[in-house]
Amino acid sequence: MTKTKPQEEALFDAARNLASPAARRAFLDQACTDDPGLRAKVEALLAAEAEAEKFFKDAALSVVLTASGSQEAAVKIGPPGAKAEDGITEVSGTRIGRYKLLQRIGEGGGGVVYMAEQEEPVRRRVALKIIKLGMDTRSVIARFEAERQALAMMDHPNIARVLDAGATDTGRPYFVMELVRGVKITDYCDKNQLDTRRRLDLFIQICQAIQHAHQKGIIHRDIKPSNILITLHDGVPVPKVIDFGIAKATEMRLTDKTFFTAYEQIIGTPAYMSPEQAEMSGLDIDTRSDIYSLGVLLYELLTGRTPFDPKKLLQHGLDEMRRTLREQEPQRPSTMLTTLQGTELTATAEHRQAEPPKLISLLRGDLDWIVMKALEKDRRRRYETANGLAMDINRYLNHEPVIARPPSRFYRFQKLVRRNQVIFTATGAVAVALIIGLGTSTWLFFQERTARQRAVTAEQQQARLRQEAEQARANEAELRRQAETRQKITQAALLVSQEKFEEADKLLNEVSLTQPTVEGAAVLRSLGEWYALQNQWRPAADRFTLLLQIDQLDGWDISTLDYLECGPVLIELGDTDGYERFRQTAVARVADAAYPFADRIIKISLLRPANEKILQALEPLAEVAAKSFVTNVNADGDVFLAAWRSVSLALMEYRRGDYTRAAAWCRRCLDYPEYNAPRAATARVILAMSCQHLGQTGEARSELTQARSMIEDKFKKNGLDRGTGVQGFWFDWIFARILLGEATALIEGTPQVIHCQ
Repeated sequence: MTKTKPQEEALFDAARNLASPAARRAFLDQACTDDPGLRAKVEALLAAEAEAEKFFKDAALSVVLTASGSQEAAVKIGPPGAKAEDGITEVSGTRIGRYKLLQRIGEGGGGVVYMAEQEEPVRRRVALKIIKLGMDTRSVIARFEAERQALAMMDHPNIARVLDAGATDTGRPYFVMELVRGVKITDYCDKNQLDTRRRLDLFIQICQAIQHAHQKGIIHRDIKPSNILITLHDGVPVPKVIDFGIAKATEMRLTDKTFFTAYEQIIGTPAYMSPEQAEMSGLDIDTRSDIYSLGVLLYELLTGRTPFDPKKLLQHGLDEMRRTLREQEPQRPSTMLTTLQGTELTATAEHRQAEPPKLISLLRGDLDWIVMKALEKDRRRRYETANGLAMDINRYLNHEPVIARPPSRFYRFQKLVRRNQVIFTATGAVAVALIIGLGTSTWLFFQERTARQRAVTAEQQQARLRQEAEQARANEAELRRQAETRQKITQAALLVSQEKFEEADKLLNEVSLTQPTVEGAAVLRSLGEWYALQNQWRPAADRFTLLLQIDQLDGWDISTLDYLECGPVLIELGDTDGYERFRQTAVARVADAAYPFADRIIKISLLRPANEKILQALEPLAEVAAKSFVTNVNADGDVFLAAWRSVSLALMEYRRGDYTRAAAWCRRCLDYPEYNAPRAATARVILAMSCQHLGQTGEARSELTQARSMIEDKFKKNGLDRGTGVQGFWFDWIFARILLGEATALIEGTPQVIHCQ
C-alpha cells in the first residue's frame, strides 16, 4: 500500500470525524480551495473507508474452539477462511494482556472503549481504551498517547483514574482506567429534576477537577456534557471528567510522537468551543479556552440550551461558524428562557423544580453575569482560572457579592466602534472639525473673562496637580512592585519546570510572598520537595512552612498532601517545637470544615505521641474516617484509599492506648489486595508496637523485622526518590522510618537510625 502523505492523512482524519456529508463538503471546500487534486485524494480515502466499514459490518463471525473443547476460543472476524491474524477488531471474550473484554461501551474518532475484567493481581471491572485497527495513523496514535499521559499525571476524585497501560501483540497502544458507571451530567440533572442549587454544586466540583488538570499543565479542549459523567457514591452524585483524547499540554510534552492540527482542521465540539479555538489563528490556546467551555456547560445546565444552536453553527460552513463564535454575542441565560415557546419553557422549568417566572427571575442578575463573564469573546475578560469561576458561584450561593459585573457602557461602545470602524472614523473627523471651530469661537469670546479667572485659580490648581502627581507616583510604584513579584514567580515556575531549582529558589527569595497564590504555592511545593530529597531539612522545612501559609486556594486533596510533606521534614530536622505548632495548626484548620481527607490530618498529627487535647480534637475526624467503612455500599469502596484510612485509624487507636483495636486496623490494612510498600511497612511498625504492649513479643519482633527490612532496602539500596501515589511518595517512606525508630526503641531498647545515601 502506498504511504499516504502527511497532509492527505491529516485532512482525511479531520474530515472522517465530521458528523454529516454536508459538513465534510464544507470542510473540504475551505481546506482544498486551491488544490483539486488533494481534494480528490481525500474524497477517495473517505469513500474507501465507507466501503470497508460496510464490508466488515456484513462479514461473518466465526469462532474456532480450542482442541480441548473449553470455552476459551480464538476469535476472528472476517469472511470464512480468513486467518486468525487477519482479525480487524476485538469482540467480547478477547483477551488483551491480563484483561478480558466484556462489551463495547463507547467509541471516539480513533479509539474504542470496552468494559473489561482484570483477572490479576486483583479481579475487578475496568474500562480499556484501544486504538481502532485501520485508525492507527500517526496523528491518532499521538493523540491517544497524549490522553494516556494526561490522565496518568492527574489524581483527583472527579477525574477518572488511569490504572494501567500497554500495547497489544500487534503494537496498538491501549490504557486501562477506572470504570465510571454513570450518565452524562445534563441527562442526570433533568432525569432527577435537580434544582438550580444542586446543579451548581455539581458544576463547582467539575471546576475543581478542571483546575487540577490545569495545575498539571493539561488543557481538556473538549469539555461538554458527554465527557462529564455522573456516578453515585453512597447515593451521592459525583461528577467524573473523562476523555482527555484531545487534551493539550501547556507546560510539557505528553508524548514523544509528534502530532499537529492540520490546516483548517477543527479540534473540539463547535457548540462548546471558544472563539480562539475555532479561529485557529496565531493566538495560542491556553487554560482560558476551557473556561469558555465551562461557561457553555453552565449555560446549558441552567437553561437546557447551548448559547448557539449546534445545527445552525455548521449549517452555513466553517467560516460562518467562526464568525458567529468570534463576533455574535450570545443571549443572556434569562433572556434565552424568555424566547422559548410555552411548552418548552414549562418543561425546562419542571426539570429544575421551579415555575417559569421564578426560574427566569432566579437567573436574571448574578447568574447572568457569571455566565457571560465566562463566555467573553476577549479571553482577558474571562475568569483567569476554573477555581475563580467556582469561587464566584460559591459567592452567589452564599449571598455574597460576585466578582462578575455587567460590561460597562464604555466597553459596549468600544465594541460598536470596532464593528463600524469606517463610519465612526468619518463621523469622528467631522465632529472633531465642528468641535474645533466651535471651541475656537467660544475661546475668543470668553478669553478676557477666563484670563481673570485663571489668575485667581492658578495657584490652587498648581497645588492640586502636585498632590495628584505624588499620588500617581505612589500608585505607579506599588503597581510596579506587584508586577515584578508576579513576573518573578512566573520565572521561578519556568525554572522549576526546567529542573533549575537553585536558580528558582534564589529568584523566589527576592520577593515577599504574603498573599495566597496558586503559582507561588506550586513553586514552593517543588522547592521543598527538592531540598527534602537531598536531606537538606532546614531549607525544606522553611519552604513547606511558607507554603502552608499561602496555600489557601488549592482544594483539600492538594493542601492535605502539603501537610503530609511538612510534618516529617520538621521531625527529621529535629524541630520538636516546630512540629508541635505545626500539628496544632493542622488540627485547627479543619476544626470547622466538613473533614475532607480526614485520615491524612489524623496521620500527620500523630507522627509523635500526642497529649489529650490533640487526641480530643482529632476525635471527630476519626469518627468520620471509621464511619466511611460502615456506610459504603461496596465493602470498603476504593481499596487504595480504604487501606490508607486503616493505617490512620490504627495510629489513632495506638496513641489512645487501645492496642487491640490498633492491631485489628493494621491487619485489616495488610489484608487489602492493592499493595503499597510504605503503607504496608507503616502498618507493620504500628502492629509491632501494639503486639509489644499486648505481651505478644514474638509477633512484635517478627513484624518489626519485616518492616525494618522493607525500610532499610528502600533507603540503603534504592535511595529516596519522589515516588508516585500508587507506589508511595517520598514522605510516606520518611513517615514509616520515623515510626520505625519509635518501635525499635520500644521493642529492642535501642533507637534505629537510617541515613539516606
